[in-house]
Amino acid sequence: MKGKIDLTKMNVVLFLAGICCFLWGSATPAIKIGYKLFQIDSADTASILLFAGTRFLMAGILVIAFHSAADGHWIMPPKGSGAAIASIGLSQTVFQYIFYYVGLSHATGVHSAVITGTNVFFSMLCASLVFRYEKLNMQKIAGCALGFLGIVVVNLSGAGAEGLFDVSFLGEGFVLLAQIFYALSGSLVKKHSQKFDVVTLSGYQFMAGGFVLAAVGLAWGGSLSGAVSPLAFLLLLYMGFLSAIAYTLWGVLLKYNPVSRVTVFGFMNPMFGVVLSAIFLGESGQALTWNTFVALILVCLGIYVVNRKGDVKIAG
Repeated sequence: MKGKIDLTKMNVVLFLAGICCFLWGSATPAIKIGYKLFQIDSADTASILLFAGTRFLMAGILVIAFHSAADGHWIMPPKGSGAAIASIGLSQTVFQYIFYYVGLSHATGVHSAVITGTNVFFSMLCASLVFRYEKLNMQKIAGCALGFLGIVVVNLSGAGAEGLFDVSFLGEGFVLLAQIFYALSGSLVKKHSQKFDVVTLSGYQFMAGGFVLAAVGLAWGGSLSGAVSPLAFLLLLYMGFLSAIAYTLWGVLLKYNPVSRVTVFGFMNPMFGVVLSAIFLGESGQALTWNTFVALILVCLGIYVVNRKGDVKIAG
């Protein structure tokens, strides 16, 4: 893949990361709509986990099926990849989404969007201080600060300064824990993709993690029987599709680039989330306001600051 397209060029990174962030941004309103279509109550944790597990199991099947079709045969997990698949599956799919799905059901879309922006900080800290992939410097810190300020600004249009601090552990606290596992999974993807095919890892970790989530949800008494129309299943299919595409592209970018160069684009996720929530959830008070435009400028500045001069020094 790298021989055909230079995945380290900034315009390529920008384009592919932009696709990922748009898809991820659409996930927040999609999940909220999914809860309504499947008649899942915010207190029904078992059905929430079953919903999440079904989505990711479907995503894994889509990834491996497409990859296998392109290769001409069904692709099995490579020898010795069990630990890699398990570690990524647990952090990226099981733990991240147990906390995220439960948290999202108890938190507002505004709060969730702000907190989701912290995954860029956690990703850089994890890559720099835990895995030692690269060095943490003031350039990256400044870029993160600008990007996160943009996320706060865009959400002030709907919540107000006081509303941002009205939080709960089961809601906003769980969403925050999800971002920590997101950061860990990104570093694990970079580590294991140096040895194994990143697309294969992505597909099988989705299947493994999705199976665990769905099994826990079923064992706990969860059900999706509340669906009343084919639209619910089309939405679930879309969510599996967006995960398959976004996480696979993101994993490929992490394989060939420093973690900070890629993850800083994650600040665009809440931007897309706010706009798409305004369109699909009727939260129009947060879109097309001066806050949104100022936030967009701050996010773009943050991305520029982290990536200026083109190269990010890697720790030796």
